[in-house]
Amino acid sequence: MTTLYTASVPVFKQLLSALSDVLNKAEAHATDKKIDPNVLLQSRLFPDMFPLIRQVQIAADFAKSVPSRLAGIEVPAYDDSEQSFTELQTRIKNTLAVLDGFTAAQIDGKESLEIVLRPGTPKEKKLTGETYLLNYGLPQFFFHVTTAYAILRSNGVEVGKRDFMGAY
Repeated sequence: MTTLYTASVPVFKQLLSALSDVLNKAEAHATDKKIDPNVLLQSRLFPDMFPLIRQVQIAADFAKSVPSRLAGIEVPAYDDSEQSFTELQTRIKNTLAVLDGFTAAQIDGKESLEIVLRPGTPKEKKLTGETYLLNYGLPQFFFHVTTAYAILRSNGVEVGKRDFMGAY
């Protein structure tokens, strides 16, 4: 049976761990090809899209915020100051530690919990816990992980589907 916990925390952990491995390959690629790492870190798929650094930051943000909101606890805040592969790895490591702190008991059964996004603004949106996870949180997370992967692949980093998926 799929529960909110099994549909969230293990999925976030799997793909964040895979993203960490992809970033390791990107850093090695930059070293091997004598490419300034900032070229990859600031690369984007199109001029109006965020660069790699921001894609990783946002992916980590969704991975920690979705289960936090479902559990009814404050979302840990990060300062978005990463400028290197090492700093992005630290962000992922910290996010994985946050995810390790969740239990199924904190998240399961919260399908009807009201989640309010952007409260008090014209963009305020109220969602149930289930809708928040399945129709908002997971798609946002997958978009940013996929975009980070695509940025690196388009820059010649030799990664494939197995790298994207990670261990499962």
